[in-house]
Amino acid sequence: MRYRLMGRSGLRVSELCLGTMTFGEDWGWGASKEECARILDAFGEAGGNFLDTANAYTNGSSEKIVGELISSERERWVVGTKFAGSTRAGDPNGGGSHRKSMVQSLEASLRRLGADYIDVYWVHIWDVFTPVEEVMRALDDLVRAGKVLYVGISDTPAWIVAQANTLAELRGWTPFVGLQVPYSLIERTPERELLPMARALDLAVTTWGPLGGGLLTGRHGTGWQGNAEGTRLGSNIARRGAENVLTDRATKIADAVNELAAERDATSTQVAIAWVMAQQERSVVIPVLGARSREQISDNLLAADLKLTAEEIGRLEEASRIDAGFPHDFHGRDLVYGGTYSLTDGHRPHIWPDL
Repeated sequence: MRYRLMGRSGLRVSELCLGTMTFGEDWGWGASKEECARILDAFGEAGGNFLDTANAYTNGSSEKIVGELISSERERWVVGTKFAGSTRAGDPNGGGSHRKSMVQSLEASLRRLGADYIDVYWVHIWDVFTPVEEVMRALDDLVRAGKVLYVGISDTPAWIVAQANTLAELRGWTPFVGLQVPYSLIERTPERELLPMARALDLAVTTWGPLGGGLLTGRHGTGWQGNAEGTRLGSNIARRGAENVLTDRATKIADAVNELAAERDATSTQVAIAWVMAQQERSVVIPVLGARSREQISDNLLAADLKLTAEEIGRLEEASRIDAGFPHDFHGRDLVYGGTYSLTDGHRPHIWPDL
């Protein structure tokens, strides 16, 4: 296992992050505490030190299990947890990113984790009712109080993240060092705005769903049962409200992953994760791996040893290509360069595809 810097900080985190949404059986499909211990042991033995949980995962059981399992080596682990998810249905202040919710959520997470501080405290999803100034000042207060070391933001539009970090820099508050988004060969839309923004602002990107909601596990593709247009898959994410549909595009991607896996004597899961790990030119990308057994996490971890060639990456990207969208594909942009864009050697990352 290698390590990456957590955005514009000196914090070292493993190149793969262990997601613990599967820790606990409260939702009917997670892992028992005993199996969670086996999963964590496998991750730690491979050199992993970065854990991802949330106050809402398995009704709080995830944080409790994580806290109990790492208690003897708390300082070794980089623990990230999230807030903003509602924990009291019907209570308008039972969730959100306002100061009341933030403070209550943090204290509850600390109790469940049995900890004095959180390494990385994430805004789980943007709360449209709370001003960005309140969020950033309140997070800064938690850092100054020593209860939080670093802060990150998840599942939020790029313009809000950029506004928040610019405001923090101007006011001398703690900025976000991390961004969390879904990213896989199935879901490449973060490449339009979120990943370029993260690279420009030096944010580490932890990416969930590297297997495309279960579409890239090797169980789907041409010749597999359930590959018809519109078939819905019973994945964990689907049970939480999202719809994972095996469309013609998804089948094409699954076929490309399965074919490459057979050529490399690897699993489709390893190929899908290895592709995400190979996207370091787009930003500092750290896949979040979820598993319900030691065997699953052990298989996933082997992706760190699978180095895809440029030709292999190209094949996967051709199968999964998305439209860049406006303004990235706006032909009128060449008016700026007068035909000299391709003749100019810029040392900064290029925003536009080749003109």
